Amino acid sequence: MHAIVIHTYGGPEVLSWEEREDPRPGPGELLLSVRAAGVNPVDVSIRSGGHSTAALPLIPGFDGAGVVEEVGEGACRFRAGDRAYFSLRAKTGSYAEKVVCRCEEVEPLPEALDFVRGAAVGIPAGTAYRALFLRARAEAGDVVLIHGGSGSVGLAAVQLARAAGLVVIGTAGGEEGRRLITREGAHYSLDHRSPEHFRQILEITKGRGADIVLEMLANANLGKDCDITAPGGKVVVIGSRGLVEIDPRGLITRDLSVLGMSLFCASAGERRIIASGVAARLEKGLLRPVIRAVLPMAAAAQAQRLVMEPGASGKIVLVPPGSSD
Repeated sequence: MHAIVIHTYGGPEVLSWEEREDPRPGPGELLLSVRAAGVNPVDVSIRSGGHSTAALPLIPGFDGAGVVEEVGEGACRFRAGDRAYFSLRAKTGSYAEKVVCRCEEVEPLPEALDFVRGAAVGIPAGTAYRALFLRARAEAGDVVLIHGGSGSVGLAAVQLARAAGLVVIGTAGGEEGRRLITREGAHYSLDHRSPEHFRQILEITKGRGADIVLEMLANANLGKDCDITAPGGKVVVIGSRGLVEIDPRGLITRDLSVLGMSLFCASAGERRIIASGVAARLEKGLLRPVIRAVLPMAAAAQAQRLVMEPGASGKIVLVPPGSSD
């Protein structure tokens, strides 16, 4: 098979498209032919050495979709030929023509989804689900601010929150992004490049603030998030690209909770809940991955540059040569 391989940490130029030995499934594992692989910011962090525990050389990537080729002993949930999507890398990464996954990392791909959209499910939908329902304990009627709603995680959160009966305020950095989050279910869409959007949030909530804030860029917003969160509310920090200084009196006087959130910290029990919840919403059409760009897998360097640019509007997906439904 061919795959993207990292031999040394560094910039996008260290991503090398090369021939590798085909992986083989062990007990409880599946071998899949990858038809599409999702690109996530965490892939960039790993490539650049941000996760120094990753052993080199490695094939990056966590999300993908494809066809089951071989079933290891005990992996009886699937059969060869089944369409599936997967997340959370086991032995090998998803930037490859073939991948080995543990059976519990794989879910059947609904007929309504093609492989490209299947590859856009894993980390975005899982992160949004865990942040909303397992960390923030969101309930119908809550007001949720999704600060950075036009990225792949933000859009999944918009869809999940709207389907669960929440009042959804989403922000984006441009007119296209605001139209997108409105289309996907946000009741209100605001421009987070404008300092006025914090005042607008208070106007929308009649001065009370949002019950829940999902924060994708804490270094830019966390200090002000505390001012527009309702008393007793929760700020869930999903992403940050630097340090931030806040006045803790805002937390004290409003009795706020600031919660960190990483999908990779989910327990085995939480992973089962997330997988079931996401699968059910995919089947009902309540969760619909939005695709920003589809690129050849050999163009992984371009994809990783693109995923870090501002103005996100959905998921970036890589496809290997000859991939099709």
